[in-house]
Amino acid sequence: MASGGMKREISETHDTLRFGINAGVKADLAPPHPLQSTIHSEAKFWADKKKFGTEAIYGSAFNIRKDLDAQILSRFQRPPGALPSSMLGYEALTGSLDDFGFEDYLNMPQDSDNFRQPDMHHGMEVRFGLSKGPICPSFN
Repeated sequence: MASGGMKREISETHDTLRFGINAGVKADLAPPHPLQSTIHSEAKFWADKKKFGTEAIYGSAFNIRKDLDAQILSRFQRPPGALPSSMLGYEALTGSLDDFGFEDYLNMPQDSDNFRQPDMHHGMEVRFGLSKGPICPSFN
């Protein structure tokens, strides 16, 4: 998953209120925890092993079709508004639908007292590049 959600330009000045305290380029490149790189490399190893197995059984066209489907389903999102995008098709394709981690039920923004509904018009302006800023308003 992307850590920021919004791209930052190199020539652009750093907006501390919007993006947080800038710890430098090293903080953007390094994982937040040393164990995270190990988990990521292990997941990549098993994904490559599974891809090799499906290619041996079904042929290379199966993996190409699955990669194209994953690209299409990963881009499909609901417009910003009251209902968040669930990415159900992508989760079903990748098999992550059955994974239920602590991030699925702890620290939900909707449960907060300071939660403000995202403005759909502003979110679409940000998505199309007509406006700057985060899609959803942050907490007070």
